[in-house]
Amino acid sequence: MDDLALSRGGSQKFPVIVIINDQVLPRSCIVNILKREFAGFEIAEMATTADLNKVSGRDVRLIAFNLGDAVITDPSVEDRLSLIEELCPNAHVALLSNRDDEATATAAMQRGIRGFLPSSIPVEVAVAGLRLVLAGGVYRPLPIVKQHCSLPECAAPSGPSTVRANDGFANLVPEKMRADLTPREQHVLAALKLGLPNKLIALKLNLSENTVKMHIQHIMRKCRARNRTEAVLRWSGRSNGHLPS
Repeated sequence: MDDLALSRGGSQKFPVIVIINDQVLPRSCIVNILKREFAGFEIAEMATTADLNKVSGRDVRLIAFNLGDAVITDPSVEDRLSLIEELCPNAHVALLSNRDDEATATAAMQRGIRGFLPSSIPVEVAVAGLRLVLAGGVYRPLPIVKQHCSLPECAAPSGPSTVRANDGFANLVPEKMRADLTPREQHVLAALKLGLPNKLIALKLNLSENTVKMHIQHIMRKCRARNRTEAVLRWSGRSNGHLPS
């Protein structure tokens, strides 16, 4: 199929994940990883967005497009993203980028991108992020803000309503409630607010999934919530329920 390679011999019955990267070696490595991780999907690899017409009519679920060093505001990037939307309007889009600055990530989210994956994150986190995007969620790493305390479990400097954890999550917990949560529970709560699954929370915080489940149970108990969504709403002060004293 010319520049386009399909991982399952061109079968037409599988939904498709598309990898767009003009560098052959990195593209091949990504494809090999996704073949192992996404059973039941066709993995299509191509060099440019112009090749997307070769999957016209296919059930394209996810497009992972490598930006390299480019910025979202580059007109050529905008042209390529517009072409993706035109040719594959139902596909979720994730961007792979050599940049990991806050401005680039924010610009991607404002553009409607569902996933932003800088090259600095581990492979297993990137795969989990793609799974989240594929399921209809949104993935982006939040900025790491340095704390004045050198201990990893030390609370961050107080502010109006925001705590920045040194593992990259932004924790929006009202000031009066912070004392009720341990620092690690605050980190887990921040991840819950992003809608991340337990596996991705565990990878991001370097915890086991069982430990993550334990922290979630503690959070739910402290705010008397019946599920994780209600816990997030209660701790954010948006629920009609009574917060624990």
